[in-house]
Amino acid sequence: MATSEGSNKNPYVQRAVRDEDPFYGSMELSKTAASGVSSDIVIEEEADFNNEVAQYTKPKAFAFLKTKRFWIILVLGQLLSLSIVATNTFTTYLTDDGNNIPAFQTFFNYVILCLIFTSYTIYRYGFRKYAKMMFHDCWKYFILAFADVEGNYFVVKAYQYTNLLSAELLDNWTIAVVVVLSFLFLKVRYHWTQYAGIIICIAGMVLVVIGDLVTDKNYPAVDMVKGDLFVILGATCYGVSNTLEEFLVSERPIYEVLGQMGLFGMVINGVQASIFERDSIRDAHWGSSMAGWFTGYTLCLLFLYMTAPILFRMSSAAFYNLSLLTSDFWGFIIGIKVFAYRVYWLYPVGFVFTISGMVIYNAFYRTLDGEARKPWIGEDQKNAITGIGTVKNKPADEEN
Repeated sequence: MATSEGSNKNPYVQRAVRDEDPFYGSMELSKTAASGVSSDIVIEEEADFNNEVAQYTKPKAFAFLKTKRFWIILVLGQLLSLSIVATNTFTTYLTDDGNNIPAFQTFFNYVILCLIFTSYTIYRYGFRKYAKMMFHDCWKYFILAFADVEGNYFVVKAYQYTNLLSAELLDNWTIAVVVVLSFLFLKVRYHWTQYAGIIICIAGMVLVVIGDLVTDKNYPAVDMVKGDLFVILGATCYGVSNTLEEFLVSERPIYEVLGQMGLFGMVINGVQASIFERDSIRDAHWGSSMAGWFTGYTLCLLFLYMTAPILFRMSSAAFYNLSLLTSDFWGFIIGIKVFAYRVYWLYPVGFVFTISGMVIYNAFYRTLDGEARKPWIGEDQKNAITGIGTVKNKPADEEN
């Protein structure tokens, strides 16, 4: 029987369900299965062999940059960065129209995630095993959803109080939080070139911020202390959410993680919006334009939430946040047409710095798996979940 995502490790999956997992891929059936050999045994032996070879293979510098995995994560990271730009653009339209509903505008994202992925999780596990999973793991998903909801809320609120320069610079705090949490709790040990890559990426972002100042995009702060505290709080929540999600999707099926994030996020976000945004929701300028912006925002955010876990598996939460640093450049490119931004030479220079930093970050790895080889799972990665983006389901040019 072919092994679908999570079934080789997850005790809650019903073995009697369909072999292939339509969400986020499944393990292909071994060619030798047709000859009567158990595919589970073959897959296990092949995985052990690949892990053993990878463990003792030490690629030369920049070898990882020649693999499909690197180019996939680089492109995937920029697609996620563009989705951030799209959500920011729709938020700008909503705000400029006099709508201030930061919690409510993300509510439907969690609702859709819950409807799709929680339903599918129950289908895969059955009600009894789903209830058992929730009993043991609900606290993890509550923390994940709470950190994610509050990260979204406080960062959006921060822009109402602090100025653009402060918000953009302090938003980099997320990277520091992810690196520290990964080092302390996930046993991640960074190479010095990765620290150098992070510094270069942030330097590129600083150049873009300087470009914003020169082109008069900055605006005065209403309450700078309050706004800066909101940015730091929101960035810290994002760091916790990203690190915890990377940990969870490395050991559990993506549909389980997204389903429970949607479920708890829907409840937390709904309660928060009903308490703090009742007047804003009532006074919002409801109409066809707002419906269009709201729909566009939700669809772009859904793409972000459904795609980010793949990047967390193939790379890391740290690289994910480095990838998002280019969003200011892509926002500038879109803003030239949409908001009539003035072209300034520091923007492309900052973009080149950030991309160069991401290349340097990935330049030196002990194996061709890069950051897909998670240290908290173990050196041989035997307990890693099987699914898209993991070391047990990697691009063909990385097979040993």
